[in-house]
Amino acid sequence: MRIRMTDGRTLVGLFLCTDRDCNVILGSAQEFLKSTDTFSQSEPRVLGLAMIPGHHVVSIEVEADSLDDTQGFGANH
Repeated sequence: MRIRMTDGRTLVGLFLCTDRDCNVILGSAQEFLKSTDTFSQSEPRVLGLAMIPGHHVVSIEVEADSLDDTQGFGANH
């Protein structure tokens, strides 16, 4: 799951849960900073477990390859 935040950061990780305030918990999260140079690709910062306050969420995207992941919870393989 990819979450874009109000300050320009993007967090990518495994969706774990949410609450009534729309806060989101991501596991194995990595943080990508908004780059001022469009050609620059900075290294992600590994966060691990991260809580994103709901009022900072701009957009949430599900990555297509994460839908095919059989290592997630509830996998029956």
